[in-house]
Amino acid sequence: MEDQMRTEIPYAEIAETLKTALDLRGSPVAVKLAKSPEGIPEGVGPIEETVRHCQMISRARLNGEIFYATGDRHVCMGGGWALGLKELTQSLRSGEFYYKLGKFESWAACMRTIRQVPHVPELETYATVYAPLEKTPFDPHVVVIIAEPRAMLKLAQTALYLLGGRIESTMSGIQSVCADATAQPYLTGRINYSLGCDGSRRFSGIEDNELVMGIPAELLPEFARSLTIVTGAPGSVR
Repeated sequence: MEDQMRTEIPYAEIAETLKTALDLRGSPVAVKLAKSPEGIPEGVGPIEETVRHCQMISRARLNGEIFYATGDRHVCMGGGWALGLKELTQSLRSGEFYYKLGKFESWAACMRTIRQVPHVPELETYATVYAPLEKTPFDPHVVVIIAEPRAMLKLAQTALYLLGGRIESTMSGIQSVCADATAQPYLTGRINYSLGCDGSRRFSGIEDNELVMGIPAELLPEFARSLTIVTGAPGSVR
């Protein structure tokens, strides 16, 4: 039985709302964590190259590509682990990996961070599937948006429009697109913001003035409705 929504969601319409209201560079990206080969949508082919999750997001976002990637196509071990495609390597588990990159004072400091990184259970995911939201042929689990701070402000206000409150996000400056913007919303059912990490900015074309966020796909209809109200409000900066 394929993993899909009970409710039909107008993804193309929502994508247009997001792109227009936020003046996005590129598309919001639909991401599905397929549990088995049966979860791969009909007509969607595999990516040929071996690259990072953040690069795959960029290809869907900026090039309009639709494809899936099994674990062997994910070159970033941290990203593959966060998405449930791979087992955690010993160098990541111990703290050695990020210590060698100069990111922490000690192996222990790195280890404490890795233990708190949101991640899908190991080997639970068969493949990650990607598409620009307006063309998605599948129901995504998460939609990833990369945008400038002003757009992120509107998204934060949109998240609070219905019930109010405060925005609470979790990040650590590493594994931004994979763990923060994909795994975290998938696991919690809540939006999450991230600053973008060194790897995603170096390899996937996230610019200095862009941030990252992930939205659980179930929230999209209400989110799009609220976004239109928020961006059109008298007190909204355009």
